[in-house]
Amino acid sequence: MKKLNIFILIVFFLSIFPAAAQYQGKIEGVVKNIEGTPLKGVEIDLIYTKSSSRYFEFETDSEGKFTQVGLYPGFYQLNIKHPGYAPLSREVRIRIAETTELEIILEKTDKVLARALSDADNHFMKGYKLYDQQKYEEAVAEYKQAIEKNPSQWGYHFNLGLAYKKMNNLDGAIEAFKTAVELNPEGISSVKELGESLALAGRFEEARAYFDKAAEAVSDDPVFFYNYGSILNSMGEPQKALEAYKQAVAIQEDYADAYYQMGTLYISLNEKEEAIKSLEKFLELAPDHEQAPVARQLIDYLRR
Repeated sequence: MKKLNIFILIVFFLSIFPAAAQYQGKIEGVVKNIEGTPLKGVEIDLIYTKSSSRYFEFETDSEGKFTQVGLYPGFYQLNIKHPGYAPLSREVRIRIAETTELEIILEKTDKVLARALSDADNHFMKGYKLYDQQKYEEAVAEYKQAIEKNPSQWGYHFNLGLAYKKMNNLDGAIEAFKTAVELNPEGISSVKELGESLALAGRFEEARAYFDKAAEAVSDDPVFFYNYGSILNSMGEPQKALEAYKQAVAIQEDYADAYYQMGTLYISLNEKEEAIKSLEKFLELAPDHEQAPVARQLIDYLRR
């Protein structure tokens, strides 16, 4: 069989949110001061890094404890603030049907600094709400004011990057995500977003390094592995791209687009039977997909 040269469309930003309760997680923890005393009434914001619509606000109880259930798996930005204490932000990961447990220690700060940091957080929350309303330029202005008052807060830069990304300002997004990575090198969300933004800008070799890094920590995100496969495919590494797509469908069995990409890759690798299986699975899952006519033509060709 002749090897076919197939143009493979790389599609980014597919978003799938499983709704069943068994796919949800929980977070619980306690907030204390440096002496170990539980703090009551600590304000906590929990923001899903994939979607601005997934946002939670709650406070600690009289024992300094907090709980939030019904969380989609993935990475969240946890912002904590309390009068007289330095605000704290960290990235937390929620896993399917598991409880993420945290112990947070807040340090006291002087009134002047506390006021400045509180002002910064107020600008950030204004920006976040504007972002949720799809007012991205206004959100950018608020995020920049937050950064001016507190440039060391990684989450401000991360959300600034998200707003720039929505505006298709990839240069701005890349710069913001790079700063977020520098400030929070252990975080994964900023690494993933930076890699994706670099890929969208056509800077595939740079993007590859960040995807490689994120892949070491991500095991349950099918969209990430789909995008990772697209990066590897664009760089002429079909076998590695195939493995990434396989990982995507192993996590999510009905990931139609991943099966389509697998089918075209199998053709390029001269694996006829596997190509047919993948394309048939794609058509089974998405018979009305815009690539469905192409898939049918490929199957007809392969069966001759």
